[in-house]
Amino acid sequence: MVKLFFNLPSTSQTIFSLFSFSNKLSSQFPSLSTKHLSHYNSTIMYSHVFAGNPLRSKTPNPVDPISPTSAFESLKHRIFDNNNNSLSPNFKVLPLRNGRPLASSSMAEGNLGLSWNLGWIRLGDLKGILVNCDGAELRSESFLYLGSSVEEDEVYWAIDVSDEGGLVAEFGNMKLCFVELRTLMVATDWEDLKAMANLAIAGHARALLEWHNLSRFCGHCGEKTVPKEAGRRKQCSNESCKKRIYPRLDPVVIMLVIDRESDRALLSRQSRFVPRMWSCLAGFIEPGESLEEAVRRETLEETGIEVGDVVYHSSQPWPVGPPSMPCQLMVGFFAYANSVEINVDKEELEDAKWYSREDVRKALTFAEYKKAQKSSAEKVEQMCRGVEKTHSLATEFNVESGELAPMFVPGPYAIAHHLITSWAFPDKKINGVEFHSKQPSTSVSNL
Repeated sequence: MVKLFFNLPSTSQTIFSLFSFSNKLSSQFPSLSTKHLSHYNSTIMYSHVFAGNPLRSKTPNPVDPISPTSAFESLKHRIFDNNNNSLSPNFKVLPLRNGRPLASSSMAEGNLGLSWNLGWIRLGDLKGILVNCDGAELRSESFLYLGSSVEEDEVYWAIDVSDEGGLVAEFGNMKLCFVELRTLMVATDWEDLKAMANLAIAGHARALLEWHNLSRFCGHCGEKTVPKEAGRRKQCSNESCKKRIYPRLDPVVIMLVIDRESDRALLSRQSRFVPRMWSCLAGFIEPGESLEEAVRRETLEETGIEVGDVVYHSSQPWPVGPPSMPCQLMVGFFAYANSVEINVDKEELEDAKWYSREDVRKALTFAEYKKAQKSSAEKVEQMCRGVEKTHSLATEFNVESGELAPMFVPGPYAIAHHLITSWAFPDKKINGVEFHSKQPSTSVSNL
C-alpha cells in the first residue's frame, strides 16, 4: 500500500474554479479561504504549483458546444465572421510569446501586496489587435484548446504570437506584458489561490505550445504534422502514414534520501545552483525501468549510497524545465538508505552531504522565500509598466549577504521543498493529517 505524505485534500477541495477570475473562491469553499499559517506549515498548499488546473478538458462530442471539436468548429466561424462574437459559448484567449504568457499586475485585495493575472483577451478583441500587426494572420490552426470552466459558458484557448512582434502591450486600462513562467512562479504568493490556479493554466498552455513547436514533423516518415482535436493531439499529414502523436511528458524521480539510524537527510548541490542552495537528488527514468528502480539507480550513481525502502510522496508537473522537454512530471519519494558512505559523481553533482533534522529546519528559510516572492512580484509590475530590470534568482535571495542562513532549500514552488518540509517536521498535524515520515511502516515499496 502506498500512502501520500503530502496533504492532498478531498476532491471537492482540490477543484479550483475561475469564477470569472473573481474572489468567489472564499464564499464557495470556506475551507480554502486565505489564511496566515504558522512557521512550520506556512508553505502547506492545497496543490503543488502547476497542478490544480481549474479548466476542464472534455472528450470530443459534436453535440456539446464546449467540447474541443465543437468549440473549434465554432471558433473557425467566428474568426471570419465579426458578427458572431456575442454567441455562446464565450471564447477567451491567452497569447504567449516564446513561451511567456501575457500577464498584468495589480494590487491584491486589501492592499496585501502585488498580484499578477493572466492577460486573457476575448476573441473579437484579439482580432482587432492583430489587425494592427504587420503581417499578422489569425488562423484557426493557431489556437490550442485549454478547456472550459465548470460554472460558466466559456472556453479558453492559447495562441502562440511569437512572430507577431507588434502585438500591443496595453489593452484598455490594463498594461500587459509577456513574462517568463519561472518569474511568475516565484512571484506567486502560495496563499493566493487565484494566482495558483492561473499558474497551473499558464503552465499547461506553455507545455502544449512548446510541444507543438517541437513536433512539427512526423518522427516516423518525416512529413509535416497537423493539429487535431483543437490541438490536443497531432497527426502526420502523409496519407500513407497518418501517425497519431500525443503531447510529450518526461517523468523524473526526485527523492529525499534518509538515514533512519542517525536521523539525517541527504542534500546535494549541482554546479548550476545559486550559491547556498541545496536540494534533493533527481534523475530521469530510463526505458523499461520502474519508478522504484530509478530512485535506487540514480541515488547509487550520483552518491554511491544504496537505497532499500522507497516511499511515494506526491507528484508535480514541471513545465519550466529544459526547452527540449515541454513538461516534466516530477515524481517524489522518500528513499531509505542501506549505506551511508558518500561517493559523489562529480560529473553529476558538485557535492552531497548528510544533514541533521535541525540543520534542515534552519535551511527552510521562510522569510527569504517571502522576500523573493515579493521581489519577483515587483519585477512583474515593473515589466508591465515598461521598466524591466534584469535580475536572477540569485539576486532574489541576496546570496552575497552575510546575514542570511548558510544554506537554503528550494522554495514552496518546488516539490523538493515539500519533501524536505514533511521530513523536517514529522509527526505534526497539518490540516488534520498526521505526518509520520520517519517510520512509514505501511507505506514502503520493496519493488
